[in-house]
Amino acid sequence: MYSHSEGSSSSLQLQEETASSTNFNSHCSGDEEDPFISSLWGIHKTLDALRGNMSKQHLEAANAIDDHSDAEEATLPPTYIVLQVSPAVPEITLKWLIEKINGNKRDGGGELVVMKQPYNPDAGYILHLSASRYKFLEVAEELDLIKRDSKGQMREFTVAQLDDFLVEGMHVDDLLTMAEKQNIVLHELENIRALAEDLHIPGYPTSGLYESQSIFQACQEYGIVTGMFPMHDEEAVKKLWGGWFGFLVRRPFEEVRIYFGEAIAMYFHFLAFYTYALSIPVLLGVLQWLLLSVETLPFFCAINVVWVIVFLVMWKRRSNELAFEWGTIGMTSMDEPRPNFRGAMGVDAITGKIQPQSPRYMTYVKMLGSFAVVIVCMAGASVVMFMSFWAEDYVKNSNPENQVYLLLPSVVYSVVVFVMDTFYRRLATFLTEWENHRTQSQFERHRVSKLVLFEFVNNFLSLFYIAFVIRDMGMLRSQLLTMLIISQTINNFQETVLPLAHLHFTIKVHELKRRFLKKPCPSQPKVFRDDDAEPKEPLSYIKIPAVQQEDSRIKQAEYEANMEAYESTYDDYLELFIQFGYVFLFSSVYPAAAFWAFASNVVEIACDGFKLCRICQRPISRKVKDIGAWQVAFEVVGALSIITNCGLLYLSPQIRSLGYDYSETKWLFLFVVLEHALLGFWYLVRLIISDKPEWVRVGLAKKNYQSKQALKFEVRQRGPEYCSLWDYGNVIFRCNL
Repeated sequence: MYSHSEGSSSSLQLQEETASSTNFNSHCSGDEEDPFISSLWGIHKTLDALRGNMSKQHLEAANAIDDHSDAEEATLPPTYIVLQVSPAVPEITLKWLIEKINGNKRDGGGELVVMKQPYNPDAGYILHLSASRYKFLEVAEELDLIKRDSKGQMREFTVAQLDDFLVEGMHVDDLLTMAEKQNIVLHELENIRALAEDLHIPGYPTSGLYESQSIFQACQEYGIVTGMFPMHDEEAVKKLWGGWFGFLVRRPFEEVRIYFGEAIAMYFHFLAFYTYALSIPVLLGVLQWLLLSVETLPFFCAINVVWVIVFLVMWKRRSNELAFEWGTIGMTSMDEPRPNFRGAMGVDAITGKIQPQSPRYMTYVKMLGSFAVVIVCMAGASVVMFMSFWAEDYVKNSNPENQVYLLLPSVVYSVVVFVMDTFYRRLATFLTEWENHRTQSQFERHRVSKLVLFEFVNNFLSLFYIAFVIRDMGMLRSQLLTMLIISQTINNFQETVLPLAHLHFTIKVHELKRRFLKKPCPSQPKVFRDDDAEPKEPLSYIKIPAVQQEDSRIKQAEYEANMEAYESTYDDYLELFIQFGYVFLFSSVYPAAAFWAFASNVVEIACDGFKLCRICQRPISRKVKDIGAWQVAFEVVGALSIITNCGLLYLSPQIRSLGYDYSETKWLFLFVVLEHALLGFWYLVRLIISDKPEWVRVGLAKKNYQSKQALKFEVRQRGPEYCSLWDYGNVIFRCNL
């Protein structure tokens, strides 16, 4: 176990504290120190002492990371983020960007380690980003990272209690996972913000910068940074992909979480949970399909609806269990602001940190404007759908024998929907950015909400029209079968085969260019120094550590730069959401739909694994506590499935033949009673089954109690001047209970 030495370490710590105190006092003009500043400075002194201890125990490794003067001779640190910079970027811009990334915090820098690799005109400038061991621990505490301690409890990591998180035989470098280190590097990169004197990006005089703007986001906006991704760990990928085909049996969720992060692990948990749960509707649906019994159809629909209710409630319970195990259940709107959050820099009233501040009411006002735009887009999609039906009827009546002519309206409608969908995705992202949400989870939730509304109209409105206006159940059944099988096959082809073909084609083109083009690429910039007559290798004028030519990271970075970026889990959840709607909104019409959904999900697990491991760049790990807005979306579809299935039974001639002597009023009464009974059952289930199991509630209460006791102890240690902090803490804990 890692431990602090008591002899030389103590003297070293004393020297560091004395020196630090001297430096601090030189910056303070008053006679009395502010208690809050004094507390922060105490943390800083502890971190400085820790850095001294680690440098003494692992001198070579520390020098390799922290001392850039001999970086060429030292062993370079691992690469955590790869940054692609456009080859057309001026020298002054590139130099400024690198200085911002590895500069000191006080100068607006990110204090990251920047390494360069030999220039490749096909890939542009490629920079490798890393950080020192000291930086990782410092930011881990700053981000309130939740880690499991030596007693098995999940709690916030602190440097002062480092030994509590190191189990027997663990090195301090193994405390944070690769995904967590990548997140820390990305966090520091995205939070490099413009200072008051940064009026524009050097070399780009028209690029106005405002104070506190994210430098990295601005560079992406102006095309300076063209790509950013963490590199794959080939050994870990081989191990993960090697056992992927037994996913539903092996259940390698923890391996997925460690490698890809909580967001992707939560998606696979949901996909597996949904697939397992489908076994009941599959069995009942196949029996109903084989029996073809009208008498059993109402019971089948009722059981299906009950399954939807129980499934959604139990999944919410399961997601809270996972969030507690992963330490993400406490994520709130007071988490770190996202890089694109705009506002004047100020002191946060709760955390005391210097962060962008913006009034919340402005976001609410903008959300009203966004909602109006979304309604207009939904209305436009509805009009296009009705025009498609009108065109199809017109073609059938005017030229019923020409089969090619009959397909024309459907083809045109599909193309129009694709174009509208592409445009609307960009619009939804723009509107959500304009609303200026504070945290990434808030941004994702509101963006998904806008997209789901539009996708619902595109995918389900035509089915509602066929079911309740045209009332053609044969046509509805045919549409459902087509959507479940053909659409899913096309989606899997687009996700795996097309990106793989594009990747191999791009690599072959680059190889041919290197082989046959003897002259330098015309787009390759020629960099001159003032005192040189000969052109120099690009980046030679910037004194940063260089990744040597024989380093395997060079080829890997160039290869993965051509891979498709994995943006988010949105498209994966969307596929499941649409499939869920097809299966349960109209289950009374096509009982076998659950079987096709189950088979499709088994294939989807394999395709998603192949996509993540072999086709896409390694996604940035992102922490989540649930599936966000998708939970509400699935619940809305679940509630609608009660109404639609009861409505389809009410309209079904076969069902009405069972009570041929019933009046229309009696049939309507039965429909209303059944629909209200099922909705009431849902409400009752949500009351009876808690969102959180007992052991999670006990764990949260225990954590709140321990935090409260720790705050009491700190108040006693600090003295009466912290009474106001204690009173404020009481309010916070009561709000969290």
